[in-house]
Amino acid sequence: MNKKEAYILELQTQLDELSAEIERLKARADKAEEPWAEQQVEIVQEKHRQAKEKLSELRDAGDDAWEDMKEGVSTAWHAVGDAVRSAAKRFE
Repeated sequence: MNKKEAYILELQTQLDELSAEIERLKARADKAEEPWAEQQVEIVQEKHRQAKEKLSELRDAGDDAWEDMKEGVSTAWHAVGDAVRSAAKRFE
């Protein structure tokens, strides 16, 4: 497995974990029955969609270009992680 494949596998694993966390947030939002709760989930889902898009772009990138894309992918990953943590705190 080369560096690109390993990086993609790591990101996919993280994305899967975030997907599971989003599902838990959705369940909590349903129970909360508050408009802000659903808004939080929508924000997180949008950030997740953007990260998923970046991962797809990374997969499609050539072996030389993917290194240049890592910063953009990293930014998207931090954004979705921050959004999930922020939403989770609001539900505490």
